[in-house]
Amino acid sequence: MNVQKVRKRQHWFKKIEQMHPYQTLIYLAMFSSGLVFFFLTTAFVFSQSANSTFAQNTIPKSFIVSSLILFESAFISEKILPAYLSHNLKKTKSTLLLTLILGLSFAFLQFLGWNELAKSGVDFSGLPSGSFLYLLSGIHLVHLLGAMIYAIVLLSLIHKSQKDEVKALVLLTNPYQRMKLELFIVYWKFMDIVWLILFGLFLWVL
Repeated sequence: MNVQKVRKRQHWFKKIEQMHPYQTLIYLAMFSSGLVFFFLTTAFVFSQSANSTFAQNTIPKSFIVSSLILFESAFISEKILPAYLSHNLKKTKSTLLLTLILGLSFAFLQFLGWNELAKSGVDFSGLPSGSFLYLLSGIHLVHLLGAMIYAIVLLSLIHKSQKDEVKALVLLTNPYQRMKLELFIVYWKFMDIVWLILFGLFLWVL
């Protein structure tokens, strides 16, 4: 049994050693972000009080719509890699662009949601639980903006490659380029899952 455990550990260590630095960076970023959200959501739950005014409010409609949009973007992002593997740069670009547009729509609706919360009496300077609500959704949006900036970089790369057959061939056959798309998709889905948890928490609180 001990030998098997040692072999398993060695297997995982080898996997980590073989990972590209970008992969290591992204996975570490997701792990650290997950910890941040975990501690903040825990603090958010314990900041609730019997006199909380949240129970008198409803979830902002903009949050509901933005959630549906973000979930749809997760399904759209699933089509990016298959399009790339089929050597269809046009479809790869269009699905990536649509994912970005949905992300931008989500961001816009988040601002509308914060405005709705403020009008309903839940503001950043009020109850500690109210501050946490803005903080959690705000930090999530900042993380998502990072992914959207990366999407713009990828779109620029694909656009330039479409104009040159040699660059297009390099883009489609280079494992490094594939890895960048895969990391974007993984990170995007991770942010979708984080928002699903946060949205469920907001539904419970508001």
